[in-house]
Amino acid sequence: MRTIRTATFVSLDRVMQAPGGPEEDPAGGFRFGGWVFPHWDEDLGRLMDRAMGRDYDLLLGRRTYEIFAAYWPHENDEIARVFNAVNKYVVASPGTPTPWANSHLLEGEVVEAVRVLKQTEGRDLLIQGSSQVIHALLAADLIDQMTLLTFPVVLGEGKRLFDAGSRPRGWTPLGTEVTGKGVVVGAYRLAGDVPTGSFAGDGVSEARQARRNGSRAEG
Repeated sequence: MRTIRTATFVSLDRVMQAPGGPEEDPAGGFRFGGWVFPHWDEDLGRLMDRAMGRDYDLLLGRRTYEIFAAYWPHENDEIARVFNAVNKYVVASPGTPTPWANSHLLEGEVVEAVRVLKQTEGRDLLIQGSSQVIHALLAADLIDQMTLLTFPVVLGEGKRLFDAGSRPRGWTPLGTEVTGKGVVVGAYRLAGDVPTGSFAGDGVSEARQARRNGSRAEG
C-alpha cells in the first residue's frame, strides 16, 4: 500500500491559492498570486527538498498538472529532473491531454480512483497544489501525512487548504522548523479521532456549579 502525503504552501489563514505567481491561478479574482516569493531563500529550499524527499510519484489535479506540465519539462535543475522522471497521476476528466512524460490519467470518481491507486505497491504519492483533490481525500481519510509550509502572511481570500467538508481528525506532529524569514515548516501524521478533554477536572465546586446554573438560567 502506498502512503499519500502533501507538501503544501499555506498562509496563516490557510490560503493555498497561487503561491508561485499572479498567472498561476487567478480564479475568483485572487489578487495575491506570488505571495511565497518574497519569503524564499536557501534555507527554505533545503527544508522543502527534505519535506518532498526523493522516493515518490506525483498525484495532481488537472489545473496543477497543466501548470507543472507547461513549466518543468523545460527546466534542468534537480527538482525538474525528479519531477520529469517520476510517474504523474492526474485526477481529471476522461480525454484530458497528458503530454508530460510518464503521465497517467486517473478517470472516474476521484476518491475511488485514488483509493484503488493507494492499494497498489509503489512509491509514496506526493500531492502538490491541487486543492480540490486534497479536499476530497481529506474528507475520505486518504491522506496519511501533511507537510505544511506556513508563510507569515494573512491573505483573507482565496482557496483554502481546509474547507467545510474536512473531516475532524487529530494529527500527530512529526517535527517543526522555522526559516530565517519566518516560514514554519511542520510535518503531521494522521492520528484518528479528535481528542477532547476539560480543564474543569472531575470535581465541580459549589461556586462554579452555581455560576453554571446561573448562566443557563440567563440563557
